[in-house]
Amino acid sequence: MSDFPSTLTARWWTFNAVGIVGAGLQLAVLAALVHGAGLHYAVATAVAVEAAVLHNFLWHQRWTWRDRPAAAPGGRLAWAALARFHASNGLVSLVGNLLVMSLLVGSLGLAPVVANGVAIVACSALTFALGDRWVFPEAEPL
Repeated sequence: MSDFPSTLTARWWTFNAVGIVGAGLQLAVLAALVHGAGLHYAVATAVAVEAAVLHNFLWHQRWTWRDRPAAAPGGRLAWAALARFHASNGLVSLVGNLLVMSLLVGSLGLAPVVANGVAIVACSALTFALGDRWVFPEAEPL
């Protein structure tokens, strides 16, 4: 079992396990910043997404794609993977979350934390595909 998760299905479940914890972190940070610190929901969303992106990268590196070359902590490939993770998953999460939040909170009046939960789910399939094919590829991209 040293290569777990090796199948796409196993990676999907592992990805989602990491994502659930990251989503909890994101929602907690969002709630603390909106309700505790009084920040505008858009600013709080950006900060909360970044906290979740960094959390998720570390866990995906150490668990979801640990058998891939870019998942070796601390090396040049890991820093390149972090840059790709921010460029793909981070950007999709940030832009997707801000767009969905703007629609659901700004236009429809939904509560920020509820709207953010919807946004997280809406972005997950695309971020998984980017993680599997570009961030932590089987062979390092050229």
